[in-house]
Amino acid sequence: MKVCIMRHGEAGYSASSDSSRSLTPYGIRQANHAGLWLKQQRFQFDLGLVSPYLRAQQTLAELSSQVSVSTVETDKLLVPGGNPEYISNLLSTFPSQGIEQVIIVSHLPLVGYLVNELCPDISPPMFPTASIACIELTSTIGKLEWFHQAK
Repeated sequence: MKVCIMRHGEAGYSASSDSSRSLTPYGIRQANHAGLWLKQQRFQFDLGLVSPYLRAQQTLAELSSQVSVSTVETDKLLVPGGNPEYISNLLSTFPSQGIEQVIIVSHLPLVGYLVNELCPDISPPMFPTASIACIELTSTIGKLEWFHQAK
């Protein structure tokens, strides 16, 4: 199974709470460019898992205007302080459901810790906004295939 882990696009700071911060115009462009790049790589996602925070929701919406995401599920634990082990366990259930390509849109530090959880030999990477790590995940361990940074 291929798992793409993405940090949301650039977000503004003027909001009533962290969860309600929205993408800047630049963040919207980043998300669109990421979607276009994924489309050029021939990705078609069976499932998109996304944080409930506004900026992550907006990122996945913009991205999916460029690349196919068949089903989208919001997971309340895909927040900055989320548990990477929980997400790893959730991912392990997908192959038996016929899910072959997943995109996760979340936040720092969770995205870095999730890469480390799935690929224990990789230190948690820093994710600039709209960056994507692609992992080939077998039943027991993941292999980092590439890391794409937004331009």
